[in-house]
Amino acid sequence: MSERVRTVLGDIAPEELGVCDAHDHLFISSPALPGQELDDAEAALAELNAFAALGGNAVVQWTPWGMGPRTEELPGLSRRSGVHVIGATGMHQAKHYGRDETAGVHDDLAGLFVRDLTGPRVKAGLIKVAGAYHRLDDHARHVMAAAAEAHHATDAPIGVHLEAGTAAMDVLDLLCGTHGVSPRRVILGHLHRFPDTRMHRAVAEAGAFLAFDGPSRVHHATDWRLLDSLGALADAGHAHQLLLGADTVTALARSGADGPGMPFLLGGLRPRIERELGAALATAIFIENPSRAFAARWRP
Repeated sequence: MSERVRTVLGDIAPEELGVCDAHDHLFISSPALPGQELDDAEAALAELNAFAALGGNAVVQWTPWGMGPRTEELPGLSRRSGVHVIGATGMHQAKHYGRDETAGVHDDLAGLFVRDLTGPRVKAGLIKVAGAYHRLDDHARHVMAAAAEAHHATDAPIGVHLEAGTAAMDVLDLLCGTHGVSPRRVILGHLHRFPDTRMHRAVAEAGAFLAFDGPSRVHHATDWRLLDSLGALADAGHAHQLLLGADTVTALARSGADGPGMPFLLGGLRPRIERELGAALATAIFIENPSRAFAARWRP
């Protein structure tokens, strides 16, 4: 069974993915973020077009179940922009949902995730889960157990929101140690928000993918450490595990408003990575690594 990347328009060969924004959002909403919804389809299309104009070929939307992913609209945006889009299932932290909303699916989360990944409609290509700040609460442990079960049923990759970049080793201990997920099927997000280079190296040595995402956030406190973190990991032999994404979560962060948005990855960061860290590392981060991180031997 060959590996394929599951996009909203169907499965493609990994080498077809191309230049990839490995963590972003076209649509997202949460009661914890009132007034900050991404719910404008034309603005989402404009962002995709701006990304494509700079050579972008693929975007991974990490918006999970219940947070307004507008999954049925993603195929149309992909066709109109010419950009591959990978959607997500999964579940975020409890604060992003109403209690009644999660109660209805609590006992069949794995089944919900599998249906989203393999069902007859638009299929997800990623399971998104989340930890808490410096710990894994009961909600996170329950969701991650369901994600591991769904992974074993489908081979889907698991993307992890690390709150402020923390609890990475706790996540790997749970997903990989307790639930038997291969580390290479785990993508740990937001690591640059906790710029502990020793922790970064330990995570990389465990075998997971490391996603440095969020440079579209305005005035992010750790952005100035990003290239140092990437360079240190590359020098330690982990260039093949690094990913980069814009993680645009507010309308003001989009390039059509006051933020750099998706295009900043290619217009701002890629030239600096090529110039300061080398063209080979830029190719690995934007093309080679995503084609492996998001590929799976999909089971029915």
